[in-house]
Amino acid sequence: RTTILAVTFNGGVIIGSDSRASIGGSYVSSKTINKLIQVHDRIFCCIAGSLADAQAVTKAAKFQISFHSIQMESPPLVKAAASVLKELCYNNKEELQAGFITAGWDRKKGPQVYTVALGGMLLSQPFTIGGSGSTYIYGYADAKYKPDMSKEECLQFAKNALALAMGRDNVSGGVAHLVVITEEGVEHVVIPGDKLPKFHDE
Repeated sequence: RTTILAVTFNGGVIIGSDSRASIGGSYVSSKTINKLIQVHDRIFCCIAGSLADAQAVTKAAKFQISFHSIQMESPPLVKAAASVLKELCYNNKEELQAGFITAGWDRKKGPQVYTVALGGMLLSQPFTIGGSGSTYIYGYADAKYKPDMSKEECLQFAKNALALAMGRDNVSGGVAHLVVITEEGVEHVVIPGDKLPKFHDE
């Protein structure tokens, strides 16, 4: 249970999450998990659901994506990485309780966001939110998202969305982890809970 998101902007994509992991829906087992996993140079995935399942899937995905990249003698496409995760989720759908957001940048299509839903359905979207905290911020995200945002606008959108979800959802919280992915490379941003945007109810 968590809050995860990914948003495209003009020239790149931001992927982010809170840092709490829970067991059984309400017991917070860790406040310091980084749920953003780098599966290749400019491709990250973000995990929701069972952390153990997600870690096992991403470990297998990293191996397959690296192998694919060596075979192709070029960096993998974001969609190829998302497809690897989709196949792993679909082939093991009876045992797995994990959903993923895959985001990254490649030379063919630039910044992209893909959602791999529970069971293995693959969706391409300009932005997506997921996890238990996402139910509190659909209205905010739909109202405030706009295409071709600047990097600064997109960072503010992501920070506000995570702060709103973490403020309402008892099993989302801790710090906010964000990764900005562009052609130039990857930038990690960590925002402590007390530095997140504040809203009227706090």
